[in-house]
Amino acid sequence: MAAEAIDWAAAVRAGQRMAPTGPQVSAEQARQAVDDLQQFSAKAELIVRDTTGLGHGLPVEAARVVDRPHWIEATAKGMAELTAPLAEKLIGRLGRAPRAKTLAGAQLGVVLSFLSSRVLGQYDPLSMAGPDAAGPGVLLLVAPNIIKVERELHVDPVDFRMWVCLHESTHRLQFTAVPWLREHFRSLVAEFGSAIDTDPSEMLGRMVGAIKGRTEGSSWIETIQSPEQRAVFDQLMALMTLLEGHADHVMDAVGPAVIPSVGEIRSAFTLRRKKGRGPFDRLLRSLLGMDMKMAQYVKGAAFVRTVVERAGMDAFNTIWSSPDTLPTRAETTEPESWMRRVLT
Repeated sequence: MAAEAIDWAAAVRAGQRMAPTGPQVSAEQARQAVDDLQQFSAKAELIVRDTTGLGHGLPVEAARVVDRPHWIEATAKGMAELTAPLAEKLIGRLGRAPRAKTLAGAQLGVVLSFLSSRVLGQYDPLSMAGPDAAGPGVLLLVAPNIIKVERELHVDPVDFRMWVCLHESTHRLQFTAVPWLREHFRSLVAEFGSAIDTDPSEMLGRMVGAIKGRTEGSSWIETIQSPEQRAVFDQLMALMTLLEGHADHVMDAVGPAVIPSVGEIRSAFTLRRKKGRGPFDRLLRSLLGMDMKMAQYVKGAAFVRTVVERAGMDAFNTIWSSPDTLPTRAETTEPESWMRRVLT
């Protein structure tokens, strides 16, 4: 087993200990939510296939409906696998000090506890779903968070649960219907990790520069990257913008025939995204790059919508042909450039 730079068990313990309690629900409400989400995730998969033209004939897998502690455990496991190459590099440079590993785990636990009350669902393309699954990849739906948000927004629970399932099922379909995408994503993350400069003095210098004044339009994460990292980061950002935007487009494209209150849900959810919370919440979201994720939804959805409206869904699906047909980061805000490069 490869050595680890982070005590992942400590991260899970800390995250689960600090995770906020979920909303108050009765046993019947909890059972109904789990049943709905499992059924809707399978139904949503078929709707997404019809909407996108992808994945017809593939097995339909049910989602795993989890609570916050189980989301933390599953996410830590996925992060450990994804960051293994970087961990080996860090150990080679910084050593194997147990206290440092435990401290890193505890710090990561703080982040996991924060996110555990905000994530509605996620698809992990690298984790193994289990011995009976058709292939790797796990779709998680965090029931307490979905219930909490649907109550806050005062929207129809059935419609909202289907709406969330559509988004997350689109992510699952992206990786299951496009065979090369999983390994491409893994290789980009590995390449990003290999480009990380683990010299503490150089990283500290870039962090100080970021604090003094970051480049306009960039995140603090980008300002502390080396040029090699930034090149790979741009590819990752372009891919994530496409995936998030594609899922957001599908959520709305299905329309009221499937989700009668889709317009109301979209309006309420968009307003919720824009509303700021407390100072600590806003600071941590900024440090974690979550504000960048919100921008990905907007930019990516606009990119997909423009291409589909002008060229049609079949032409848009050319994007899944190979890594070379994916948009660059610049093209995610200039869909006409992508269409000229790929479709003509």
